[in-house]
This record gives sequence, C-alpha cells and structure tokens, in this order.
Amino acid sequence: MKELKFLNKFLFKYKIKLVIGFFITVTARIFALVAPNLVGNSITLIENYVLSSSIEIEILKQRLLLNILLIVGSAILAGIFTFIMRQMIINVSRFIEFDLKNIIYKKYQLLNYDFYKNNRTGDLMNRISEDVSKVRMYVGPAIMYTINTVTLFIIVISYMISVAPKLTMYVLLPLPLLSLIIYKISKIINIRSKIVQEYLSKLTTFTQESFSGVKIIKTYTLENVINKNLQLIAGESKNKNMSLVKVQSWFFPLMILLIGISNILVIYIGGIQYMNGEIELGVLAEFIIYVTMLTWPVATVGWVTSIIQQAEASQKRINEFLNTPVDKLNEFNKPLQINGDVTFENISFIFKETKIKALNNISFNVKRGETVAIMGDVGSGKSTILELISGVYKPDYGNILIDNANTKNINLTDLRKYIGYVPQSTFLFSDTIANNIKFGKQEASKDEVIESAKIACLFDDINDFKDRFNTLLGERGVNLSGGQKQRLAIARAIIKKPNILLLDDSLSAVDTETEEKIISNIENKTKKTTVIISTHRVSTSKNCDKIIVLNKGFIESFGTHEELMKEKKSYFSIYTKQSKKKEIN
Repeated sequence: MKELKFLNKFLFKYKIKLVIGFFITVTARIFALVAPNLVGNSITLIENYVLSSSIEIEILKQRLLLNILLIVGSAILAGIFTFIMRQMIINVSRFIEFDLKNIIYKKYQLLNYDFYKNNRTGDLMNRISEDVSKVRMYVGPAIMYTINTVTLFIIVISYMISVAPKLTMYVLLPLPLLSLIIYKISKIINIRSKIVQEYLSKLTTFTQESFSGVKIIKTYTLENVINKNLQLIAGESKNKNMSLVKVQSWFFPLMILLIGISNILVIYIGGIQYMNGEIELGVLAEFIIYVTMLTWPVATVGWVTSIIQQAEASQKRINEFLNTPVDKLNEFNKPLQINGDVTFENISFIFKETKIKALNNISFNVKRGETVAIMGDVGSGKSTILELISGVYKPDYGNILIDNANTKNINLTDLRKYIGYVPQSTFLFSDTIANNIKFGKQEASKDEVIESAKIACLFDDINDFKDRFNTLLGERGVNLSGGQKQRLAIARAIIKKPNILLLDDSLSAVDTETEEKIISNIENKTKKTTVIISTHRVSTSKNCDKIIVLNKGFIESFGTHEELMKEKKSYFSIYTKQSKKKEIN
C-alpha cells in the first residue's frame, strides 16, 4: 500500500469527520449486537418455561414483549447511526475525490509541452476519471467497511469468548485459512488491476482519437478498419477484465464456504455442549446469529481487499504523473515590465525526442514596435523561434533577452501576460465566438471584442451568422472555415493588447488581399507592439521592417526587403517565383 501513502494528507485533512464516523460506526455496531443477546435471552426464557414452568405465563409474555420492543428499538437506532456513518465517511471520499482531481488537473497545467507530446489525451483523461474513481472507493467504502468489520469482530468475538470460550475457538478455526487465501489472491488482483487500467487507457485514447478524427475517417472511408481495430482493443480489454474478475469471483464463494463451516461447527459442537449441560439453548441460538452476522463482514474482507489492490494500482498510475518534474514558471518574483525588444544571442536548440538540431547558433535583434517576418523551408526552425520566445521551449545554448532581461531569470507566467501567440494549429473551444475571443482577455468588454474582430477582418463574417457573436462553435470550431478559425485566433491574441505578438503561419488559410489588410490593421492599431510573423508568403514579408531567412537552422539573410533582394539569395528566388505565379493567376 506504499502508493496509497499519498492519500494520508487528505485523510488528515478530514480527520474530524472520519473520527466522528469511526465512533458512530462503533455505536451502530453496539446497538446491532443487542438483538442476538435478546433473542438468546428470549429462547432461554421459553426453554425454562417449557421444561420447568418456573415462570408465570403473564410474566413471560411481558418479558418477551419487552425484548421485542428492545430488539426493534436497537435495530432502528443501529439504522440511524449507520446512515450517519455513511454520510460522514462516504462524503469524505467525495471530498477527497474532488481534491485529488483538482490536484491532478493543476499538475496537468504545469507540465511542459514535451509531456503532452509523449502522452495521449485518452490516457490523461482516464487517470483523472477512472483511476481517481478507483482511489475514491478506497478512501470511502473500503475504509467504512474495514472499520465496520474490525469493530464487529472485536465486539462479537470478545462477547462470544466471555460466554462460551471453547465454542468460540471452534467457530474461529476457519479464519487463519481465510487470511492465507486473501493474501494469495490479493497479490494476483494487484497485478491484474494495473493491466486492466492500462488497457482501459488504450481504449479511451483510441475512441477519443476516433471521435476527433471522424471527418478524416469518413473522408477516407476507413469506418470498417476503425471498427475492426476498436473490436481488437475492446476484446483485449475485455479479456484482461475477465482475467481479473475470475480471480475476484473466488472470494465470495470461499467466504460463504468458510462461514458455512463455522455454522456447522456451532451447531455440532454447540449441540454437544448443550446436551452436556455446558451451555443454554439460548446461547446456541445467539452463536448461530453471531456467525450469520459475521458472514457479510467476512465476505467484505475479500471485496475490500480487491478495492484496495485496484486503488493501489490506480494511485500508482496517478503518482507517475504527479511525480513528473515541471517547468518552474514562477521561480522569480521580481516585478516584470515588458516593452518589446527581443534579442537572440547564439541560440541553439535540439529536439530531445528526435535529436534534430532545429536552430544552430542564431543571433538577431528586434526592436520595440518593429514588424519582423521569418521565412524558410519547412523544418527550417521558424516555429521553434516563436516557441522559444513564448517559453514553450528553453534553448540548449545561448540566451534570449527580452528588454535586456535574460528569459532564464524571468517569471514565465508574467512574461506570457505580455505576449499574444497564434500557433499554426488553431484550437477553438466549444463555446460562443465572443467567449473564444475573450479567452485572450477574460474581462474584455463588448466593444473590445468587436474591435479585435475588426482588426482580424472577422467582423463581417460574424455578422453573417444568425446569432453573431453569440454563435456557438462546434468542437474545435468545426462550423468555421480554415480562414475564419485563423482570424478568430488572431482576434483572441490581439484583444489582450500584447507588447509582443507572435503569428506562426497563422494567415495561410486567408487570401493575399485579406492577409495584407490584417497586417496593415495590426500595424496601425498596435504601433508600439513588436510583431514577429512566421510566413511562406513574400506578400507578407515585403512590407515588414525586417526579414529573417532561415536555412536548415541557420540564418541565411537578415535585413529589409530591399536589402535581401540585392543579395539575390533564397529570398530573391522565392520572391521571383511567387511574383510570377501571381502574374499568371
């Protein structure tokens, strides 16, 4: 149970409720034990009356009626206390589930970009849902039934020993065997529970990706292939679950068998003792009821053990994520004020997964308010530069300076407040257009939303929708065109009025005329903003203050449009080709 030690702090947090629940559990069990004693007493009274008539019939009736009332009263009180017990302990399990999900979600927010590249969404979802649910069963039902079982065992067995020690010893004979069986089977359950959760993650990941990519699946008519693959994964998951259930299914029959043996011993040994005059008939009846009362608690030992083993496996998977190191975004507390100067000093960057060198010893300087275009072939490092500026990645060598402050010594959370970033792949939320724009600035007014939409040349498109800014977008903005998605993302970045605006090939889906208009709007409305644009179009770059041309991670050229045209290198070739193509069109 070493993995479950992580939950001790939550148990301590809700210790008052748990302690109250513990004492109420003990009280409930005490009241539940009143009934067997009264039943035994009643049988003894009837036995004495039948055999010796030592008690008058009226007195017998009165005592039996009193016993019945006490039995009913104790049962009602036991029920009330059991209800309160569940309210205390089960509620605590829900509180802990809530806390644990929040901790995992917050951890997800802190993990770096590489983590999300190496882990699938379905697995992340499974750990915060299914795995947490398994853990909740441990801090709720498992604890409650454990307290209930231990309390009942201590009280019942103590009483049984005080009444008939010899008979009690025979009744308890099957328990050591029970303990051995539980120990052996629980080890198997632990291993198989972990495998089941892993396969559930695979199934969740596959279905999540299938739903997200349903358009591609239908376009390429891959429905049958996907269905077959789903059947294979689901079949494997079913087999692993069946393997676990087969082991779990041994518990209850074995528990009932052992309890049945105890009952036979009570009747046989108790019967002999009764005939020998060692015990009364009422005691024998009491013991039968007590053994029956122990049936469910003993049976739950197996169930609780199974819950704990599954929780252990799930918590281990959760701990793997919780123990993943995070980027220290808030390591520095010095107040930050950004103007917009950006300097790269001998920056090199290598992707850890592929060992590909994306940038090789590059240096350049961008001053506040300048608009800079970055051009180059696919894989030349354009996006990497923007991701380094925004702190998505850290350089392996060299320094990045923002207003002469090294980003290694800057609070990244504060830095990102001054940056508006539009990545290549636009992500939109299943919310209204207005709320998607306001994602860049939650407290933005309606006028600010409209203004940013106009700058991004999206205002007229929005007006064509029936509900305008209140139009609800489908998943990932499925009801918008590619160009509309990009422009909405630009509006989202602009609304925060950033000091540094990064556009990563985010105008590729709009026509050249609209692109030039958007760039012009940005320059006119955000004159003090540093704008860095990754692009393949010379129609965008020619109007920028400076142009960086990358070639396999190196800076081939850096200067104005006129300066690069005079060099007659890659930029000159690209410009010539695109200009001829435009003339032909």
